Order: sequence, then structure tokens, then C-alpha cells
Amino acid sequence: MGAEVTRRSRVILINGVSSAGKGTLARGLQRVTETPFLHIQMDAFLEMLPAPMFGSPQGYSFETTIEDGHPVTAIHSGPVMTTLMRGMRRAIAAMAAEGADVIVDDVLVWGEDFADYQAVMAPFEFRTVGLMAPLEVVEAREKARGDRTLGLARWQYDRVHQGARYDLVIDNSAASPEACALQIKQAFGL
Repeated sequence: MGAEVTRRSRVILINGVSSAGKGTLARGLQRVTETPFLHIQMDAFLEMLPAPMFGSPQGYSFETTIEDGHPVTAIHSGPVMTTLMRGMRRAIAAMAAEGADVIVDDVLVWGEDFADYQAVMAPFEFRTVGLMAPLEVVEAREKARGDRTLGLARWQYDRVHQGARYDLVIDNSAASPEACALQIKQAFGL
């Protein structure tokens, strides 16, 4: 039986390229909000895929090329990956339906995914944040992390915000995660 909800749950979507700092920002936001927010990461859902789905046309694969001396890593998503990501959005909605406030960090490179978020999150107070930083900044972060395929940020850079309409846009290249979190808190009254 579901929890009795007296107010609409809040869902905040942080969208940005790989290594833009979405997870760090989400954790910072968790520290400054007056009520608890759950943090749901796209990466946690990717870890649900069986190992054979990585590198498979049915699941999730990368293709790296070199353009102007830089690696560019395209993502190819098959039907299993599409099902997983659609399911993730519905799992987020299920958490919100139970009364949870949620911060989501995601990388939306296909426009229909943004539209699906808007439709699925319509019953809730749904806010969107576009997390920006110059390409050279995210590429430096990508390289420093050591756990990302180089070139993902470059391939995603012109795709991730295409067609998106945000409630708030933040450039975190010159501001600390804490300052960005406070900016979101103030803008959304959290």
C-alpha cells in the first residue's frame, strides 16, 4: 500500500554531458535541502545490465573515432538499453508516487527521452537543470576521472542539451558544487 502523500513530490532532473559534475552537484544538493532527497544516478541503472549487453547492438556500445586529433566516442543504444532507460524513468516516478523527493542525474542525448521525462513526471513538481561547462573543462574532468571512455563528453556535447527546455541552467566551470547547489536550492525553494 502506498504512503499517504500530502504534497506533490519534487523531482529534479540534472542533465549534462559525462563528467560535467552531475553526481557531485546532486550530492551537494542533498546536503543543503531542508527535506531529504534521494539521489538516483543513471550509472546505477547501467550497472543493472548483464555483462553481455555491453558492446552488444542489443544493449549498449561505444564507437570511438578520431576527429581533429581528439577521440569522439559515440554511444549506440539497442532495445535492451532503451527498455532500461524507460524503466528507470518509471522507477523514479514510482519513488515519487510514494512521497519521495528525488534528484536524478542523467545524460539525455536523444530528444524523445526528455519528452518522456516530462510526460512521466507530470504528476509531480518536476524541475529541470541543464548543467553546462566548456568542452575543454569536461574533457579535462573526463581524463582525470580515469573511469570514463575518453571522447564521450565530446560526442555528447552538442547533443545533450539539444531541444531541452530547462527551468535553470548552471555553468559549474567557475563555481563550486556547493555554490551551484545553493543556486538550485534558492531557485526552486528547497
